[in-house]
Amino acid sequence: MNRIESAFTTKPIFMPYFPLGYPDLETSIDVIEALAKNGADLIEVGLSFSDPLADGPVIQHATQIALEKGITVKKSLEAVKELRRRGVDIPLILMGYYNPMLAYGLETFVRDAAQAGADGFIVPDLPAEESKEFEEAAGDLPLIRMLAPTTPPERMEAIARSAKGFIYLVSVTGITGERKSLAEGLGDLITQVREHTSAPVCVGFGISTPEQAKEVGEMADGVIVGSACVKTIGGSEKPVEAARQFAAAFRSALR
Repeated sequence: MNRIESAFTTKPIFMPYFPLGYPDLETSIDVIEALAKNGADLIEVGLSFSDPLADGPVIQHATQIALEKGITVKKSLEAVKELRRRGVDIPLILMGYYNPMLAYGLETFVRDAAQAGADGFIVPDLPAEESKEFEEAAGDLPLIRMLAPTTPPERMEAIARSAKGFIYLVSVTGITGERKSLAEGLGDLITQVREHTSAPVCVGFGISTPEQAKEVGEMADGVIVGSACVKTIGGSEKPVEAARQFAAAFRSALR
């Protein structure tokens, strides 16, 4: 059983997102460690890019600061290695865009990510139809598929049937960001996806409070929290302590 499979032995899981390099590299490593050791079951580790098309203003701002502070793919992979050295043993999924991975060299990137201790990849701007080269390079490390309410039924079925690791189900149409209420029809959408796969279904985009997470967790196998996590921690004078409290609050709501 690999780390991702182990994470889903108790469901629903809590999966926060946080970008490396924000507000600076050392703090971001401390924050991710704090999230991992205080309630996160799996973490989306952000690789910053100058044109993050799927992300809203909170994450765009954070990744822009990370880039201005000098974050690179290489430094990000070294940070993952450092997290493993510190005893972080939950799954770490690298979430980033395709261009920096190509620029790094696809096979080299995947090899270095695996050696650093990454467990898989989320690449929002890589369509399933164009992902063969990446998946061949990735080998046993899964490329996590994303589905959305706008995904046509035939395409949803094809993507869900070939899913590895888990499915990232986008709960709303649009970019990442906090929202005051959950999308209507989310339960039906989850049911529709589950008809075509045995992979866990995790829901992201727009979940901003422990109460919303609890509601989603009653329907899905996992809850992904990005913008609210970045905003809460990044806006705190004590980001590491904020990370501890944030993780504990969501973990408590889901358990």
